[in-house]
Amino acid sequence: MASIIVRGLDDFVKKRLAAQAKEHGRSMEAEVRDILTQATQQPHIGIALLRAAQEVGGTETLPIPDRVDDARAVEFG
Repeated sequence: MASIIVRGLDDFVKKRLAAQAKEHGRSMEAEVRDILTQATQQPHIGIALLRAAQEVGGTETLPIPDRVDDARAVEFG
């Protein structure tokens, strides 16, 4: 396991972290570890696309044009 030191942290941020940790029933170190873990996880591409679409009003109103040509047959071989 790696360790890091964060210097120059604002006192207000430290107080909020302590309060948040208390709300979650864990140490401030465990709280920071959880925050960093969540912040660095890559979301599934589908979830990321859904969130991006939701930020601009969703996908329900996107214009989907009618198909004008027939589907092509798949050739195996």
